[in-house]
Formats: sequence, C-alpha cells, structure tokens
Amino acid sequence: MDFLSLKPEAFGLDVSDSSLRIAKLKKRGRFFRLVSWGETRIKPGLVEGGEIKDETALAKIIKQALVKIKGERIKTKHLIASLPEKKAFLQVIQMPKMEQEELKTAVPFEAENYVPLPIEKVYLDFQVISSSDQSDRFNILIAAIPKKTVDPYVSCFRKAGLIPIALEIESQSIVRAVVKNKISPFPLLIIDFGRSTTSFIVFSSHSLCFTSSVSVSSQKLTESISKTLKVSLNEAEKIKLKYGLRHKNVLKAADPLLTVLVKKAKKCINYYHTHTHNSEIKKVLLCGQGANLKDLPDFISSELKIPVQFVNPWINILPEPLKEVPGLAFKESLAYTTVLGLALRGIKR
Repeated sequence: MDFLSLKPEAFGLDVSDSSLRIAKLKKRGRFFRLVSWGETRIKPGLVEGGEIKDETALAKIIKQALVKIKGERIKTKHLIASLPEKKAFLQVIQMPKMEQEELKTAVPFEAENYVPLPIEKVYLDFQVISSSDQSDRFNILIAAIPKKTVDPYVSCFRKAGLIPIALEIESQSIVRAVVKNKISPFPLLIIDFGRSTTSFIVFSSHSLCFTSSVSVSSQKLTESISKTLKVSLNEAEKIKLKYGLRHKNVLKAADPLLTVLVKKAKKCINYYHTHTHNSEIKKVLLCGQGANLKDLPDFISSELKIPVQFVNPWINILPEPLKEVPGLAFKESLAYTTVLGLALRGIKR
C-alpha cells in the first residue's frame, strides 16, 4: 500500500515524538546487509502526538543525523518514511468483486462509512487482501491518515534536501520486518512498546487486520519509576534496565501502566476473535525500545495466557539463525524494527 510511490533505491527514516532512526540496506546474495544506521534524539515540542510542530527545526536535525550516520555515508536523497500509527485508521472491509480500476472509484465511496473524517481531508489507500467467505466479495484493507498530518512530513523532508518516494504507516513497516515473507500460518498480535507510545497490530495470514494504540510508553514508565523511587530520570532509567520487573518498586511503579497495556491487548484479541471466523491468535510478538524491560515477555504471557516472545527484526534481512550485526546488538535492534522495515522496502523496490 502506497501513499506516495516511485522506484529509486532509498533509505528508511522513522520519525517519532522523541527520536528519529535511519537505516539503509544493500543486497548481499539472497539476503541483505545493513550498511548505514543511526539514532538521533529530537528536542521536546518539535513533534507532538505524531504531528510536526516545527518543520525547519526538524529538517535541521535530519540533516545533522545524516552526517553523523554510522557505517557508510548515505549518498541517495530518496527516502521512505514512516507515518504515525496513532494518527492512522486501518480496517478490513468487504466489497463486491470488481476490476481494479472500478475499485479505485468505489473504495473511497465505501470508505466514507468507516473513516472517521471526511474523505477529502485524508489520504486514502487500499489493498485487496483476499476473497471473503462469500465468493462474490473481496476483503479489502483500507488505510487513511489526515492530510494535515502527512503534508508537514513531506514539506519537512524537502526542507532537509530529501525526496520522499513513499510514506507508510508504522505498522506496515513493522510487519514487513518481523513476519517471515509477510506470511504467518496463524494470527499474530504484535506489540510495539515504544518510547512515546505503544501500538498493537493484529496480523493474519498475509495481511494486517487492524491496529490500535495507547499512550503507555517506555518514557512514561521511567517517569513513574522516578516518581515512585524519588530519583532522577537518568537514575530511574538505569534501575529500570538493570532490574526490570524483578525489582519490587519497579513492578509497583510499572503496574498501573502495564495494566493499561494488558487490557488493551486483551481488547484487541477479543475484537479479532469476535469479528472474524479465523483461528485464534496463538502468539504475541514484542518489539520497540521498551521491549527490553526484564521479565516483560513473561509478565504479558502470564496475563494473556498466550506465548510472548521478542520479534526478530532481521528475519527478512539476514540468513537464519543470525539475529544481529556488528555495531547493533539484538536488544538495541528491537527499537529499529520500524526503520528496518522501511529500509527493506527501499532496497526491494
């Protein structure tokens, strides 16, 4: 699914409220190798809730980040960038079977019944997933995001001297990175526990089904630990990483936030089971910067009664069983999941 699309080789750029990550891949036989990567913090207030508040300042940070990149210097100006999950709307709908050209006209009319904004105020895209149980109908994934959110991203990238050739919602990038060949033999729930938000992605067969998000984040967890233990944010972060949920005071501070996270996960699972006739979700995959919290997979698994494991963001990049590259350890790469998915699209074009 494309919001903007051409065909030159490109690098990936993932922008969040608090940081940006860059990654570029090169072909290596049947697989790929990571040749350029890096992370740069973003000053508070430049991006809020996924919306860019200061294009000029962010463009300057992007230019600086490209200069400080690890590995090879990025020579191309073409990029594929993420759009904020919390601002997007994705849903599977059913429509009568028709030719692709007819769908291009018909889908926007049907989407008006689902998208919570006027169609003329969003960028809308769609993808035919499969035939439904009724053989005369298609299952179609529609994706919409407000133009007022997207346009500043395009403008900002151009101010940085870059050429955006594709923009896609974060969940699309994550799925490309962590689902082997974008096909799963059973439904999955992917939890992206990020620095500023947590996203929930339900994937079945070979397609996204729906996504959701909550404001629970790794940063909020650090702030809660800081308040509970009466220590600085830096010290709270160190305690969080060293002890995780094994520390009784960390668990006490994390409990309200993790309760919200688990409730949302249960809601997504129940929604999927209620609205589909497919098999049950059998595995939860965990990614994002906050995923490295010790004992988090076991905690979520005990609450959901479903196996929980870390994603492998390299599963479509490196030959198995490799799960990391020199200079970027596996745990650190969990925060690079989105941008690695973007980079994959950039090299596979």
